[in-house]
Amino acid sequence: MHQKRSYGRILLVSTSVGCLEVALAVVVVLLYVRTQPPPDSAVDHTSVAAALLDFGVIVAVIAFLLSLVFVLPAVALADLLGRRIGGREAWWWVPPTVAALVAAPIWAFAAYNHVETRPVLVFWAVATASLSVGGLVARPRHQQLVRRVALWGTALVAGTGLFGALGLAVGLLPAYEPPAIGPATVPGTWVDHTSGRLVFTPDGRVVAHGVEEHGPGDHLDSPSPRCSGSGTWSYEPGRGVRTQEVRVHIPGCSWSAWYVGGTDREPRIYVWAGPPDSGERYQLRKVT
Repeated sequence: MHQKRSYGRILLVSTSVGCLEVALAVVVVLLYVRTQPPPDSAVDHTSVAAALLDFGVIVAVIAFLLSLVFVLPAVALADLLGRRIGGREAWWWVPPTVAALVAAPIWAFAAYNHVETRPVLVFWAVATASLSVGGLVARPRHQQLVRRVALWGTALVAGTGLFGALGLAVGLLPAYEPPAIGPATVPGTWVDHTSGRLVFTPDGRVVAHGVEEHGPGDHLDSPSPRCSGSGTWSYEPGRGVRTQEVRVHIPGCSWSAWYVGGTDREPRIYVWAGPPDSGERYQLRKVT
């Protein structure tokens, strides 16, 4: 005789699975960020940690509500359909039941807001898969199910982060590196986010038009003096892509060495801005 199903345990397990899915997605996103160029502004890790704690509370509430509204009824209906049609409960009834339950609110929202069909279908498939995992994991009638889900789910998230970090360290994952530009890439116009620009010519000349000058204590978003004039430039390959420089000598302008960033498709040159070790960059991108 089957042990009586505990819908309270289903609710708890499904909520835990939802939180673990989001945690796994956050780890994957953080690993992906390490493969992309860094942002102009420095990342405040303390603020990010505080935001993640607040985000975790919101995720837990949303996961609980989704489990209560969709997963719990889906498991109950799947059991009922299995007994009525096949004579016994069957796990494969859970995904189509979840799909049917989430379809109505998703399509109603899409119709009201005139959303295109393709993103609606993608969102519907993702929502169905995510909630179905919670329902399938929560179906077994094991007393220690909550503990097992918490243990193995935490191990999966931590393991993904650990192996991702190792992959970045040993080169299995493509950690971000600046492009190797060379002296032939430098000639052209490089612009900032406003109107400042450096114009390099192949003969080693450079003209600056309103390029910002940031002192050691100036933040990137603070008002800064701008420098204009003409001078010379040279490319220094350094010991590798992270140490290559474009040296610019313009009388009256404080910066002399620009470092290389961006990507192969959109190379950038930058100088450090703000306090030491702030990570702020004043960047120019090449106009194609």
